[in-house]
Amino acid sequence: MATSPLSLSSKPPSITRLRHQRPPLTTVRASAATVTTTTGMPDHHHPSLEITGGGADRFLPAFNTLHLPYKPFPIIGWNRHLETIFAAFFRTVPEVKYRRECLRTQDNGTIALDWVYGDHPSLPSDSPILILLPGLTGGSQDSYVKHMLVKAKSKGWRVVVFNSRGCANSPVTTPQLQTASFTADTCHVVDHVSSRYPKASIYAVGWSLGGNILVNYLGREHRRCSLSGAVSLCNPFNLVIADENLRKGFNNIYDRALRGGLSRTFDKHASLFEEMHDEYNVQAGLNPRTVREYDEAITRVSLGYKSVDEYYSNSCSCHVVQHVRIPLLCIQAANDPIAPIEATPCSDIKDNPNCMLIVTPQGGHLGWVAGDDAPFGAPWTDNVVIEFLEHLQKNASKPESS
Repeated sequence: MATSPLSLSSKPPSITRLRHQRPPLTTVRASAATVTTTTGMPDHHHPSLEITGGGADRFLPAFNTLHLPYKPFPIIGWNRHLETIFAAFFRTVPEVKYRRECLRTQDNGTIALDWVYGDHPSLPSDSPILILLPGLTGGSQDSYVKHMLVKAKSKGWRVVVFNSRGCANSPVTTPQLQTASFTADTCHVVDHVSSRYPKASIYAVGWSLGGNILVNYLGREHRRCSLSGAVSLCNPFNLVIADENLRKGFNNIYDRALRGGLSRTFDKHASLFEEMHDEYNVQAGLNPRTVREYDEAITRVSLGYKSVDEYYSNSCSCHVVQHVRIPLLCIQAANDPIAPIEATPCSDIKDNPNCMLIVTPQGGHLGWVAGDDAPFGAPWTDNVVIEFLEHLQKNASKPESS
């Protein structure tokens, strides 16, 4: 559950190298010629990828890059905290001009969509569309969002950023901000985009909390989902585990950064909540000590949960992976400090013929400082995501005009 850039401080803090340990996974190791099953972590000196999922054999032909070893950028990519903070502060931010469209929801809320300026008249009406869902308090201004946008646009795709309520300076018209489990807004956005471009195939990519929101939508709304494919990156999956992990050791720095972003957003719109003071703890929302305290004071109340633990438990996308009915690629980093790998529902992904999971040995959170564009350019994941989406689009049957 993160946003980029992290609101940590003007200068990155000192970094202490921590060792990440976890039990071995059963993996499929991809090579140019064969696919074999192995057990255990890749060799430390020759890092490779762990690939699993019920749809792995089906989707592996999509990729031209997965036979290559994952090579983290020297020094930066060797420590998960350094990589996470470096990507947040020092990754380049491409220039992108947006055209904003605000949608009104049934509960009188407002969603802000940022379309790439000039695409509407210049691209064919059946051009594939990519909806981007940023992380917690993130939006269309974030570097990882813009890099993916530029990559997809270069392939002739139409791209739109779905800014959750209150994010990216979007207007707030009801006492509800971004949440992990509220899928009604995602339904509204997908339906709107589908009706606007009925001849186009539509896909989605979500990062961190945006990935959790996306997978929740895919699983809960699988009977009405009109997406043709999706990608989830650094998804916390199990918010109960992620919450506990976020308050451990050095990870407190991310908790402080995230709660700062939440409180700043809330401060802009606190007047909407003050008239309901008996329900919301406005003062705790303005000055929360942790993300958990903010969610207890504000988020769980807006959704009608009795406690923050109930909110977290009912917002876990790991519970609905088994119901996903469209192609879904999940990419996680084994050393992610914010979305711990042990929260990933490997068994359900393995049992679902529509899902594929790639685990990189390094990457941090929203980092993946590796590949030809490292250290300042696009994350390593961008090429992998585009290969997957283009493979789906190549084999997709376009929906008929409504």
